[in-house]
Amino acid sequence: MTEILVLYYSRYGSVAKMAQLVARGIEEMPGVTARIRTVPAISTVCEATADSIPAEGAPYATHDDLKQCAGLALGSPTRFGNMAAPLKYFIDSTSDLWLSGTLSGKPAGIFTSTASMHGGQESTLLSMMLPLLHHGMLISGIPYSETDLLTTQSGGTPYGASHLAGNDGKSPLTEEEKRLCRALGKRIAETALKLQA
Repeated sequence: MTEILVLYYSRYGSVAKMAQLVARGIEEMPGVTARIRTVPAISTVCEATADSIPAEGAPYATHDDLKQCAGLALGSPTRFGNMAAPLKYFIDSTSDLWLSGTLSGKPAGIFTSTASMHGGQESTLLSMMLPLLHHGMLISGIPYSETDLLTTQSGGTPYGASHLAGNDGKSPLTEEEKRLCRALGKRIAETALKLQA
């Protein structure tokens, strides 16, 4: 089985819901499975040690998850137009994978959630692309053949899937946002299969 890693950080749950939808899109492709992983929050005052398995949600990611994947879907909430610090902290720890070229040539896609319409969805997605490009990954966006990009009144960009969570972070994903998450997952899976052929 070809395995795609869905790696995310979620504080209020929206990105975690998106990760599940991206994984569903991945698994729509025969012979492809999704491995869902998250990263722990980081301490603002000192290095914190978390249990290797969180109390709830997906297990924490390791470098082995990245080594074993045939592709990557990376998700984060927006923090001032950038990815959240816990996800950046984990990615910053992957120099050994960069040196060995472990991720080079593998497909990757990205997704995010914001509180407001102009809260930096696209700049966050672009910021998430940068380390993936340094790793030599092949960025897969969402093409306009996904017609939800033309009609959505909430999230959704050609750079990756996005969600408008609202000021309280509780707005549910719209049907367009759900379809775009699945489309992103399916596209990464399709690309991984083509690259392996």
